[in-house]
Amino acid sequence: MKLLTAGVVALAIFLSCISPGRNELPARSFKKQFLERINDARHKGCNCGDEYMPPAPPLTWNDELEAAALAQAEDMSSKNYFSHTSKDGRTMSDRAINAGYTYKGYKSFAVGENIAEGQMSINEVMDGWLKSPGHCKNLMSPSFKEVGVAQFNKYWVQDFGGREPFSKAEQKLIKSGRYKLIEKTSSKH
Repeated sequence: MKLLTAGVVALAIFLSCISPGRNELPARSFKKQFLERINDARHKGCNCGDEYMPPAPPLTWNDELEAAALAQAEDMSSKNYFSHTSKDGRTMSDRAINAGYTYKGYKSFAVGENIAEGQMSINEVMDGWLKSPGHCKNLMSPSFKEVGVAQFNKYWVQDFGGREPFSKAEQKLIKSGRYKLIEKTSSKH
C-alpha cells in the first residue's frame, strides 16, 4: 500500500509541474535558445528562398514584444484561428504598441511577425521559419533590432521590432521647431 501511495503522490507532483499552455522551458532558457538560433542565422547569413540575405546584426530580447507575441498566441489558441490579424481586427502593430512597444520619440519604427502552429520544439519551429522565404526574410531583416517570442499550446508567435532614435542634433531641431515630424507607420508580415 505504501508503494501505491508513493506512486500516486509522485504522479500528482509530476502532473502539477506540467503547464498545459505555455512552453515548458524556463523563461530564461526559452529566450536564450531562441536568441541563439536567431542570431546564429543572422551572423552567418542565409538563403531565404532564392534570395541570399547577408549577415545582419544580432537581435536583443524585448519583453514588450514578448508580451505582444504571447497575447497573440493565447488569442489564437482561445479563439481557434491562425492569422496575423486578431479576430477583433488588431494588427501586429496594434498589439506591439498596446504592449508598450511605442514609436513616439523614434526616427523610424518597424514591426514584423512570424507565426506557426503545431511544432513541438524551438528547433522545429525555427527550421520551418528559415525554410519559408517570407519568415526567413523577417528573421534576417537588418531593419529589426529586437525580438520577443512566445509559445502557447500549439501556437508560436515571433514579433520583431526596430526603432531608431533621433540623434542629439535632430532632437535639438525638433525642440526648436525647425524639424517637422510626420507620423507614418507600416508593418511587415
